[in-house]
Amino acid sequence: MKKIFYAPLLLLGSLLYAESFTFQEEVRVTSSKPEYRMVTTRTPFQECWDEQLETHYAPQPQNDGSGVVGGVIGGVAGGVLGHQIGGGSGKTAATVGGAIVGTLVGKNLAEQNDRVAPPPTYRTERRCTTRYEEKSAEKFMGYRNTANYKGQSIVKYSDQPLEFIHMSVTVSY
Repeated sequence: MKKIFYAPLLLLGSLLYAESFTFQEEVRVTSSKPEYRMVTTRTPFQECWDEQLETHYAPQPQNDGSGVVGGVIGGVAGGVLGHQIGGGSGKTAATVGGAIVGTLVGKNLAEQNDRVAPPPTYRTERRCTTRYEEKSAEKFMGYRNTANYKGQSIVKYSDQPLEFIHMSVTVSY
């Protein structure tokens, strides 16, 4: 029980008497070497060109009456065919049915042939894309100054070669 009581007191007492101090020291540089790094830069630029695009329009019907003419011709042809096929009392029904179907088919065919597609037109459209130009170059990063302090290597980078490295040393006891 006494050990548990004395241990914290001993620790607290040693912390109260702990000291530290700081001093400045100069260490002679043993080597200064310039260091370079490969740096790549990307510069964007636009590349543009003109492109011809073909434009189509939907066919427009012409109202020249050819749909009516086609319907009449189809009706007559259908009636004749229906009259040839039918027999007896069904001959009249076949003739009328053939005339109706012939009229519809003839009119549709005439109107489809009447649709005229206008010639294609062209328009100019500007197209652009972004590309990148890459350039690589060696860039000076600074001097690597090396010194030895009590068996350990110390490195400090600077813009120029150094003769000494200035250090702040703190000693605690």
